[in-house]
Amino acid sequence: MRLDEARATFATVDTSRQTVTGMVHSWDLSTAVDGPGARLVLFLSGCPLRCLYCQNPDTWSERDGAPTSVDDVLRKLRRYRALFERTGGGITISGGEPLLQPKFTAAVFRACAEEGIATALDTSGALGARATDELLLDTDLVLLDIKSFAPTTYARITGGAEVAPTLRFARRLAGLERRVWIRFVLVPGLNDSPDNVEPLADFVADLGNIERVDVLPFHTLAVPKYQALGLPFPLAGRPAPTPEQTAHVRSRFAARGLTVT
Repeated sequence: MRLDEARATFATVDTSRQTVTGMVHSWDLSTAVDGPGARLVLFLSGCPLRCLYCQNPDTWSERDGAPTSVDDVLRKLRRYRALFERTGGGITISGGEPLLQPKFTAAVFRACAEEGIATALDTSGALGARATDELLLDTDLVLLDIKSFAPTTYARITGGAEVAPTLRFARRLAGLERRVWIRFVLVPGLNDSPDNVEPLADFVADLGNIERVDVLPFHTLAVPKYQALGLPFPLAGRPAPTPEQTAHVRSRFAARGLTVT
């Protein structure tokens, strides 16, 4: 099915947004890192992963969110419409994991599509099977965090999850011709080996729909959050990658013709 045909098919679907609510942890305004232009970032509560370097442990439990309607989101978005238009920005739904609440995410994106507000989905892809084609066709950009290509390393990073669902989701996005930014958090001694980086770069390059790859150096800025929650930070004491280490990994993606930051 061509992209225009798929959009026509889904145009008659009623998302019943008046009855859809989500559990929202927080909101933030950002630039550059959460998609193009100025972004209103909506952090949803709940995540099935327990990544060693997670920066938002306060979003793990869905119970910690506040019930929020789609219209609540739209009212907030409308305040920034002029800013979005000037900068080419829009809304990014992050978390937590937004695909843990797929109906709410879909309803927000459908409403945004109707109002001409650009959308971005920040996801690990682990729950990609929960995203309907309708949701993805209302998504202008996917920020896909691939934590490792090697299954054993992926499981170690995420607390036991499998990488296969994320890779299937990446291929599905390519088939739907969705714009994608790949995110790869670089942790020395964990996911920086050539056996992990080289096949990941090959996989990403073969997809054909990747606009850019962000190689993000691991950091410990979230340690105060863990302390406030009474939790140990799993990677406490681990050094951040050096500029040289980061540049080397970026070069492996760039060698495949990918745009890398």
